[in-house]
Amino acid sequence: MKLIILDRDGVINQDSAAFVKSPDEWVALPGSLAAIARLSQAGYTVVVASNQSGLARGLFDMATLNAIHAKLHREVAQAGGMVDAIFLCPHGPDDGCACRKPLPGMYYDIAHRYDTNLAGVPSVGDSLRDLQAAAAAGCSPWLVLTGNGAKTRQGELPPGTRIANDLSAVADTLLQDA
Repeated sequence: MKLIILDRDGVINQDSAAFVKSPDEWVALPGSLAAIARLSQAGYTVVVASNQSGLARGLFDMATLNAIHAKLHREVAQAGGMVDAIFLCPHGPDDGCACRKPLPGMYYDIAHRYDTNLAGVPSVGDSLRDLQAAAAAGCSPWLVLTGNGAKTRQGELPPGTRIANDLSAVADTLLQDA
């Protein structure tokens, strides 16, 4: 199975320091939906792994998050692609859970769901915690320069982190290497 794991905010859609709190605030980044479509059509199982502490902070409820994700699924489908699953951490930064990135718990859940080893699985994020969780789970971390990526690039990245301008460039590279 060809699997790819994507962070949501800053990779697929515009990020917001005030959180993405409604379907209207969820706006796809240029080229991201087409990139997911190309990966889907090439046989990749596309999975999203996203911290959603806005739930714990009371900024939105699960029904609203489901509506945001319904919009994501709909727009990806309209572009000709598919997101197979969305994994999320609903906890706040101080809740002490194992699923909140930079910890790899969400990634272990993905490995269990798909009965696969994550060694070498590309995992795309725009923040250091995305890359740290991916690396801890054995994935191949990719940093995109959208969202917080340009700022993240200035710091120390996990060994082997690959850098691309955006999700479209990641898809280009993976599909050329296939």
